[in-house]
Amino acid sequence: MRRKRKFKRDIKPDPMHNSVLLAQFINHLMKGGKKSIAQKIIYRTFDLIKEKTKKEPLDIFDLAVKNASPLVEVRSRRIGGARYQVPREVRGERKIALSFRWLIQAAAGGKGKSMSEKLAEEFILASKNEGTAVKKKEETHKIADANKAFAHFGW
Repeated sequence: MRRKRKFKRDIKPDPMHNSVLLAQFINHLMKGGKKSIAQKIIYRTFDLIKEKTKKEPLDIFDLAVKNASPLVEVRSRRIGGARYQVPREVRGERKIALSFRWLIQAAAGGKGKSMSEKLAEEFILASKNEGTAVKKKEETHKIADANKAFAHFGW
């Protein structure tokens, strides 16, 4: 039996900065279909980034996403009754999805500040190759490196 085909939907760039990547991030941030709230959070975040760094917020956002995206990850594979963590290269779409997830989780983890303040902080840190999201990426790379011996089980 064949699986249902997965269709790729076109995402329109966000209205303010005309960036498809930012529109995808807004969709990831959105909860319960409340896109306008997610947009407000992001635009407030961008204002805060501009205040703090005096640089173009979209460039910092792009750099943060790039620095938080993993190159390799481990996938569990069962061979002869044993499970091995097999290192695999990460596809382009998944790279972006993982970096979005890690950036949002890192920002949501802190308490006391608004989400836009926490996101701004995390973007700035990630653009400097620091912060929780980048640490998560490096952890993933370390695990993949430690399991390099099982790379020949790749599929």
